[in-house]
Amino acid sequence: MKFIGLLLAAGSATRFGSDKLQHALPHGVAIAVQAARHLRAEIARVIAVVRPGADATARALAAEGCEVVVCEKATEGMGASLACAARAAGAADGYLVALGDMPFVRPSTIAAVREALAAGALLAAPYWRARRGHPVGFAGSLRAELEALTGDEGAKRVLAAHEARLVKVPVGDPGALRDIDRPSDLAPPLAV
Repeated sequence: MKFIGLLLAAGSATRFGSDKLQHALPHGVAIAVQAARHLRAEIARVIAVVRPGADATARALAAEGCEVVVCEKATEGMGASLACAARAAGAADGYLVALGDMPFVRPSTIAAVREALAAGALLAAPYWRARRGHPVGFAGSLRAELEALTGDEGAKRVLAAHEARLVKVPVGDPGALRDIDRPSDLAPPLAV
């Protein structure tokens, strides 16, 4: 089956105070590069969407084997970026939508979502402690709906329209919920 990863890396990072996607994690790898590496570990083809002018991020993601697409409408929000990615991807059996500011998602979580799609799920998402995380998987039949997205709500409209068919994939991965919005988000999580 043909699955394509859609890595959304076109945000403005205003809350972070600098280009968070280029910010190095403690081991020296940039946030977006780490997210791309985890996605590429499980998905052969990854389309990475960046905003205009994000040349350093585009180069870094291309060096990781991602196909980089500049979304001219990135300032409109995540929905516009996701639509751009879906159009660039073309037809597939399924799409795994991952976020460039979520470098801690384990490859095993990505694989579990992919396997749920392979087993026939229309939608699939990892759940850690009863909370939905990323990446979110969409069957290929939802491509037109993804391409029609606009604004800043991401895929919420598609998820809401098909909520009853969402397969919840339980994972033991807190990284499925951990995005980086502010520098303080890089601090080690408290043990719970």
